[in-house]
Amino acid sequence: MRPCLWRLNSSNRGVNRIKLAAWVALALLVTDQASKLWVRTQMVPGESFEVLGRYFQIFFIENNGMAFGLEWGGRFGKLLLTTFRLVAVVGLGYYFRRMIQTGQTTQAGTVALALIWSGACGNIIDSLFYGPLFGYETFLYGRVVDMLYFPLYQGFLPSWIPVWGGEYWVFFRPVFNLADAAICVGVGMSLLFYNRVFVTLSDDKHHLA
Repeated sequence: MRPCLWRLNSSNRGVNRIKLAAWVALALLVTDQASKLWVRTQMVPGESFEVLGRYFQIFFIENNGMAFGLEWGGRFGKLLLTTFRLVAVVGLGYYFRRMIQTGQTTQAGTVALALIWSGACGNIIDSLFYGPLFGYETFLYGRVVDMLYFPLYQGFLPSWIPVWGGEYWVFFRPVFNLADAAICVGVGMSLLFYNRVFVTLSDDKHHLA
């Protein structure tokens, strides 16, 4: 009876956590796309305004590449990157869903996986559809919209610092979006709190014994 009870409890938890993951992913995707569409239609590239003084700004840029404005390989690299993202999202979606269904994640782990997956989807939507939607490129070649900018420190570094001493320094320089942030938070949760967000089969059975 106990193995059957474990399978029943695990199945119920899996269904509930699939629903949790779906709600988290939907909320992130809607918020991410709403913020990008607002910035894309209300601002021009390079335009910015302060939210919390100079420490937090909305700074509209577009990038052809990876998270935080990184790029690789020109136009052909963009095609490869978009194709790789599509394959990765499908593969990760299947793998994450399997993990959640089989009870290998806690609620926190479910949220972490949903953030990673929906963050990846958010940037893929830009790459796939923003080019033809806004009339500047073809399908698969859209640019990702970034707008969150946190220049927490700006100034010249002390001359005694090796290599960069005396140079003008901005931290945090990269401009990013909510999808990038979601991926980083999800990955950070998974790495820093691994034992709290993931559950092995033996651990789960031990708790029910």
